[in-house]
Amino acid sequence: MITAIKKQNILHNPKEKADSFGMFDGYDSCSEDTSSSSSSEESEEEVAPLPSNLPIIKNNGQVYTYPDGKSGMATCEMCGMVGVRDAFYSKTKRFCSVSCSRSYSSNSKKASILARLQVTGKPPTKKAKVLQKQPLVAKLAAYAQYQATLQNQAKTKAGNSAISVEGFSWGNYINSNSFIAAPVACFKHAPMGTCWGDISENVRIEVPNTDCSLPTKVFWIAGIIKLAGYNALLRYEGFENDSSLDFWCNICGSDIHPVGWCAASGKPLVPPRTVQHKYTNWKAFLVKRLTGAKTLPPDFSQKVSESMQYPFKPCMRVEVVDKRHLCRTRVAVVESVIGGRLRLVYEESEDRTDDFWCHMHSPLIHHIGWSRSIGHRFKRSDITKKQDGHFDTPPHLFAKVKEVDQSGEWFKEGMKLEAIDPLNLSTICVATIRKVLADGFLMIGIDGSEAADGSDWFCYHATSPSIFPVGFCEINMIELTPPRGYTKLPFKWFDYLRETGSIAAPVKLFNKDVPNHGFRVGMKLEAVDLMEPRLICVATVTRIIHRLLRIHFDGWEEEYDQWVDCESPDLYPVGWCQLTGYQLQPPASQSSRESQSASSKQKKKAKSQQYKGHKKMTTSQLKEELLDGEDYSFLHGASDQESNGSATVYIKQEP
Repeated sequence: MITAIKKQNILHNPKEKADSFGMFDGYDSCSEDTSSSSSSEESEEEVAPLPSNLPIIKNNGQVYTYPDGKSGMATCEMCGMVGVRDAFYSKTKRFCSVSCSRSYSSNSKKASILARLQVTGKPPTKKAKVLQKQPLVAKLAAYAQYQATLQNQAKTKAGNSAISVEGFSWGNYINSNSFIAAPVACFKHAPMGTCWGDISENVRIEVPNTDCSLPTKVFWIAGIIKLAGYNALLRYEGFENDSSLDFWCNICGSDIHPVGWCAASGKPLVPPRTVQHKYTNWKAFLVKRLTGAKTLPPDFSQKVSESMQYPFKPCMRVEVVDKRHLCRTRVAVVESVIGGRLRLVYEESEDRTDDFWCHMHSPLIHHIGWSRSIGHRFKRSDITKKQDGHFDTPPHLFAKVKEVDQSGEWFKEGMKLEAIDPLNLSTICVATIRKVLADGFLMIGIDGSEAADGSDWFCYHATSPSIFPVGFCEINMIELTPPRGYTKLPFKWFDYLRETGSIAAPVKLFNKDVPNHGFRVGMKLEAVDLMEPRLICVATVTRIIHRLLRIHFDGWEEEYDQWVDCESPDLYPVGWCQLTGYQLQPPASQSSRESQSASSKQKKKAKSQQYKGHKKMTTSQLKEELLDGEDYSFLHGASDQESNGSATVYIKQEP
């Protein structure tokens, strides 16, 4: 829920030290006389003053500025700790805590000074006190340098390069091409996907002020000009139609706060240097601008943090598809977890390089014992017992599939259907049900390219959005890939069923739920390259068929496109990689494509071409090349979870 900013919350209350914006009673310069929060001895410290032309904010006469030891920042008279004055104990703000106050009361002032300066013996002379106080000055200087470093880091994060990989910037990419990005709410599995609310343009937030030369981090209010996934184009209040300092940042970043956070946290609001001369009363300006405006909910950062907690942990054991033989599963161990994505290492891999990437909600991973429970083929591990520290993942952590009733009319072996080819994700092919397993799972083979031993069969659940009834492609004007070697083109299902003596799987058995997913053609997103699932790339939705999305990888040819379900856990909002620390693959340029003849993309192209069209190769030759060549990568983009959207039937009629 977006929080509205109420007028009564931003009007100044004389009894309060600061209003809800963190703005104080007025602006002043550091050259004015200010009261010190330190003892009289501290006034002798040789600390360089701040430039006199920098604006600061006052609170009922007490200047709130920066770590110069004289105003705003206080120094504990007992232990010497430096901190924000308002956070100190007692009315005089002389001590950082109750214990320091009590300790000071039980000792003389002289003793406290000696304790702080680590001096023993007779009281120091005035000259000695100045020399001995240098460590405190150094502490203040170090604190200021630390804050300046944080500010520089904030500038880097909040600058125009929202995501920088080999010079790529989502902000520049979207601005220069007037692209739009898929909303965060389209991705239920992603952080904040289910609680994004109505964050939109014109929402106001408090962000670090990077147009400032102060040595510490200060904040100002900015409005959202444009949203692109997690990323927002922001403009500081006071700039009006001036876009010269607009910048992109990730809304879920640690430096983004709702309006009022600075007031609650004791942080100063300082207007940008470029526009500070425009108004003499900035508080009145903010009251006028922000009354009735929307901001983030107060617990927004907490929700972000909670949504990025993942139940899967390293050393958990799972069953996952064998990337060399689709028809079976193997035991693998979670090596690492990044944003809910798992790097799984097959248990028998001695050097831990034989791995497989997938999301924790992928339909390709299951609890230990799943294969045996449903009758799926399983490769037994040569390891007779668990390695130390490894443990089985609790079954309740895995994605749940919809329960089905197999007692009545159900899928049968030999029935024909259409299915996304997991070895060539750009195609939907003529397929056959080869085996019916328990709990609604089916083993499926692609007609015309099956191995005699069934080693290339693959498993889909009956409710999977990756299988379709006969005629789906024709009705929705999708090119159906006929069986390899089939010569009667154009392909006609009626003729093929008659020639093979087969029957089509009943339409009513397929999943016809179409959720209100929110995707539109042309939307940008970050998508897993399912043929090389460790990679996440800049991508575009180029076609939508009910719940089925055609994903194009920017900069690459259409033959690399992939059909993916709208609820796939392998699709992410713009900015997901930056938020989670995952590396984003930028769009490929023409020159880079030509120079990557030996790269993994070119290998993938050769593999894709191997499966595409009617290549003159026998099935046995094809399978021999596959088993002796590179590892497989498989489709794991279609979530088998039950949709909570509207039940729209997208099949017009039974064939």
